[in-house]
This record gives sequence, structure tokens and C-alpha cells, in this order.
Amino acid sequence: MHNLGLLFDVDGPIASPITRTINIRSIVTDLVSMTAAGVPIAFITGRSGDFIRHQVVAPLCDAGLQEALEQQGSRMFGVFEKGGAWAPITGDGMGEVTVDESVAFAPDAVDSIRRLVRERFADTVFFDETKRAMISVEQRTDIDASTFAEAQSRFQDEAFDLLTAQGIGLRYGERVSPDAAGEVPFRIDPTIISTDIESVLLDKDRGAQRAFDYFAARGPLPRRWRSVGDSRSDYKMADFVHDAGYDVAHVDVRPADGILDRPYEVITIGDAIHDTAGAEFLAHWRKELGLD
Repeated sequence: MHNLGLLFDVDGPIASPITRTINIRSIVTDLVSMTAAGVPIAFITGRSGDFIRHQVVAPLCDAGLQEALEQQGSRMFGVFEKGGAWAPITGDGMGEVTVDESVAFAPDAVDSIRRLVRERFADTVFFDETKRAMISVEQRTDIDASTFAEAQSRFQDEAFDLLTAQGIGLRYGERVSPDAAGEVPFRIDPTIISTDIESVLLDKDRGAQRAFDYFAARGPLPRRWRSVGDSRSDYKMADFVHDAGYDVAHVDVRPADGILDRPYEVITIGDAIHDTAGAEFLAHWRKELGLD
């Protein structure tokens, strides 16, 4: 086993935030090669299990992932919806998705946001029917960023009003509306391509813990870890690893949003961003581990 473990966000460092697919072939082949070499790899994402199954695991399997995961010591895991769902990834492919129902919305709340999208915002976003623990709406790929940003702001205001009128405790920026018990168990969390409405218990540190638990049950953990992401919340993966006492550095593939001050190293990949930076990061470690 090489002394390295990897925790990846998906949109940005692996999948293009424009096409929402893996466009750089070396990302696929390097992930497969490193898996076969015994590097434990987890995908910790806000995406759904269905998205990871089709857009990430399927191309990896086409490149030999199943054979790689049959090698002794190989481990791969998927954490979806920021820890609200998860599944093992083995030589048989991606397994059944487990959903944490304790953090999921009631069906009436989900239906109300689905109707809002259909009736008021279908020209700019779509409702993600694959999510099972959170509610997500996503920018249509035929809509430019500025048009989406304007619609996103209006959508979030209307979603906040709609859900709080149902008695749901919700936070959106500076707006806070407690439920009848005085609690605020949910939040609205914008990203550059979507809006997630989710439990406040969901985040990337929770996902990292699930991945560590899975890996630790199947063998010794490496002492050295790298987390890779494109948003400020992705630093939480490295926060968990650091707090657990491991050597970690975080790779920020969109540093223009601001590099956070952390007690561990934060790495950027020159001028490269998003999946270009992700590909360069993987190429570096494939060479460093002698896998060329």
C-alpha cells in the first residue's frame, strides 16, 4: 500500500463544471491506476448516487476499474449529497445506495420546490430528481452563468418564503426562520451551478468521516492524505483528516474564490483550475508513486 489516500470533490476537480462530465481522459486512467496500486480513493460530493454511478463510475469501469478493485488492498467509496447518502464501489461496480432518512425532507416540501421550478424557473434550471436526502436545482447547460445567477437569486428568495411558510426551520444567508420548536435544521446553500436545500448536518467533513470509517474497516489507513475541491466547503474534508491526526494537504482548484487560512498546507496547481488542475494533480502523484 502506498502511503497516500485521496478525497475528491467531483464537480470541478474531476468533472467539468460546464459539461458535468469527465472530459480529460487521463483523469480516468490515473484514478484506475492509483486504485490498483492500493491508494484508497473516495468521492465526496453533493451529487447524487445516480450521477456518480453513471458519470464517474461507468467511465472508470470502462477503463478497467473493476479489475483494479480486485487487487489486494484496493478501496474506493462514494459519499453523495454531502454525507446524506453513500455506497461502496467494488469490483462488482457501485453498490446499493444507503440514504440517511434522518436528514431528508418530507415529500410535501420536495413537491413544493418541484412545482416552483416547473412553474417559475424551468427556463433556467431543472429539478434534480435523483437527489434523495436533499433538494437540488441545477443550471441548465444551455444557460449562461450570468442568466443563471440572476435567476438563482430570485429562486432562493422564493424557495425560502415557500418552505418557511410550511413551518420548516430554514437559514439562507442572513435570513433565518426557526420552526415551531425554535430550531433551524435546514439551510439554502448556493453553488456556482446549483442551489442545494439541505440539512445543516450535511457537509464535506461528515462525508470524509464516512469514507474513513469504510476504509478503516477494510485495512490500515495511510498516514498521508490529499483532499481536492473547488469550493470553500471542500476544505472541510481536510479539516476532518487534520483533526483525526493525519498528515493532510488540501488542493484548491478554484483559488480565485479565496484561499482559506488553515493549519495544514493548501496547494494550488499554478494557473490551472477545475478539471485541468485535477488532471495535473493526478499526473503528479502517478509519477511520484512510480506508476508510469
